[in-house]
Amino acid sequence: MPISDSLLPELERELATTRTCIARVPDAQLAFKPHAKSYSAHDLVAHLAEIPMWGLVTFDRDEFDMQPLGGPAYERPELKSVADALARFDELSASMKAAISATSDAAMMTPWTLLKGGQRMMTLPRIAVYRSFILNHLIHHRGQLSVYLRMMDVLVPSIYGPSADESPF
Repeated sequence: MPISDSLLPELERELATTRTCIARVPDAQLAFKPHAKSYSAHDLVAHLAEIPMWGLVTFDRDEFDMQPLGGPAYERPELKSVADALARFDELSASMKAAISATSDAAMMTPWTLLKGGQRMMTLPRIAVYRSFILNHLIHHRGQLSVYLRMMDVLVPSIYGPSADESPF
């Protein structure tokens, strides 16, 4: 079985769960911030919507420069609503899944480099970038968002089992 075939079922589940969490955020609460040092709900939702883009660039090129010398820096697109975030998330998720599906086992093990202004920030095998920088990153920020939902008094969806809001017991 190709490595990609073993990654995709877990990814599908994590993306679906993340999408559910994003969809629960009320547009009227996008300015919510639990602490002065925290992301706003808008910024957290926009960040979650963009994480699949990192999967796409990990699997379709050997490196990515966030601020290329002589070129424009990476900027997250402006998302004005939860619907915008969901559309972006869905588009990038589909592209990332297609890129993973098309990646050979040998390519999974080849190095991928993140650059900033031409300076190497990290180089890891693609599969390690996927697990740590993409999938774990997605799960981490989704966990933050689930806390925001609770603090906003919005029903928290089931993530790895029933939540207190969706428990059958």
